Amino acid sequence: MKNRTDRERRIFEAAYKVLSRKGFKSASMLAIAKAAGASNETMYNWYGNKQGLLAAMIKDNADQVAADLEDFAAKVPDKDTDSIARLEKFGCKLLDLLTGERSVLLNRAAAADVADGGLLGRLLSEHGRSRMVALISGTVEAAQAAGKLRVHDRQEITEIYLALLLGDIQIRRVIGVTRAPPPEAIAVHSQRVIELLLDLFGAEKAAAN
Repeated sequence: MKNRTDRERRIFEAAYKVLSRKGFKSASMLAIAKAAGASNETMYNWYGNKQGLLAAMIKDNADQVAADLEDFAAKVPDKDTDSIARLEKFGCKLLDLLTGERSVLLNRAAAADVADGGLLGRLLSEHGRSRMVALISGTVEAAQAAGKLRVHDRQEITEIYLALLLGDIQIRRVIGVTRAPPPEAIAVHSQRVIELLLDLFGAEKAAAN
């Protein structure tokens, strides 16, 4: 099992490189196999076709992003910082991950796959949001319990937070009109998002009104 895991990691790494050079439509299973030092037969036996390979990569990337976010959240315990500060730090990490090269390549592949049924897009939606949203929602709940955010539908606050944080930057990254934002820009943006969220849902703001 470990042997397959190691070989699959090499295949994924090679696939990202080929996708970066050629794009989804021009990247062939044969080119990826050669770059990975794998046989074309193995590629088709394991994944069926290029769409199957990309589906496996989407699931793998979603697992890694979620694990990174969960690990990050675990390293910033409640006793060390308040829930609003946690949300700001979490936003920095999330934006960095979602505008990274691998996420962009997979989103481009999903967009190119629409004409072939859109499986990759559905997988991105299915695997890319659930654990991420749960982490954000839990932090929002903690902020409400601490009296930082007023009582309001937690899911709506979470969705508004994500909309403010991400905006259209993922789309602009996918279509190649902007680069990944540097850490300092991400930090400033995440702080501004928190300010806007507190303007909308802050408990102190609501009490003042």
